Amino acid sequence: MTGPFYGIYGASGCGRGILPLAREMLAAAGVSADRLVFIDDKPPAEVLNGHRVLTYQAFLAIPAPERFAALAVADSGVREKLADKCQADDVQPWSVRASSVVIMDDVVLGDGALLSPTVTITSNIRIGRQFHANIGSIVEHDCVIGDFVTFAPGVICNGNVRIEDHAYIGAGAMLRQGRPGAPLTIGRGAVVGMGAVVTRDVLPGVTVAGNPARTLDKD
Repeated sequence: MTGPFYGIYGASGCGRGILPLAREMLAAAGVSADRLVFIDDKPPAEVLNGHRVLTYQAFLAIPAPERFAALAVADSGVREKLADKCQADDVQPWSVRASSVVIMDDVVLGDGALLSPTVTITSNIRIGRQFHANIGSIVEHDCVIGDFVTFAPGVICNGNVRIEDHAYIGAGAMLRQGRPGAPLTIGRGAVVGMGAVVTRDVLPGVTVAGNPARTLDKD
C-alpha cells in the first residue's frame, strides 16, 4: 500500500467515539477509509465499527511511508507511555477533531488532541500534548492547560484557569473563573469529580467532589 496509514489506539469506548470523527476527517481529505484502523494490544475482535483491529506490531508492519496514531485511551499515564512508544517507533501523533468544534483566536493546541463534537475553545489559550476534550466541553479565555489532561463530557472551564499535567476533570464539572495573575489552579494529577463546582485551587494528586468541591477523605 502507498500513502500514510492511520490508527486509533484503543478500541474501547473512547476509541469507538473518536473513530467516526477520524473517518470524517480523512474522507474530507480524500483518504480511503481502509487506511484507518483500530490499534489495540488485546484486540477484542478482528473488526469493529467497520474497521480492522490490529495489534501495535501489526500496525507497524503495514507498508507505509508514514504512520499516524490518535491515542484514544482515557488513562493519562497509559497515554503518556503510548506516546513515548509511538515516538520511538516514528509513529506520528495525530489530532482528531469533530467538524462542530469551535476554536477562536490565539489558541495553541499541542499534538495529539482529541476534540469531540461541540467542544468550544475560545481565545488566548495554551494547551499541551494529548489533550482529550469530550462532548460539549468548554475552555474559556486565558487558560493554560498542561500535557495529558482529560475533560469528560460537559466540562465548563472558565477563564484564567491553570490545569497542570495529567489532571482529570469529570463530567459536568465547573471550574470557577480565576483572575489575571492569580489563576484558579488544578494541580498535577488531580481529579475533579463529576458535577463538582470548583471554587478554589486543587492541590496536586488529590480528588475533589461536590458543590462547592471539597477534598475527599482517604479510606
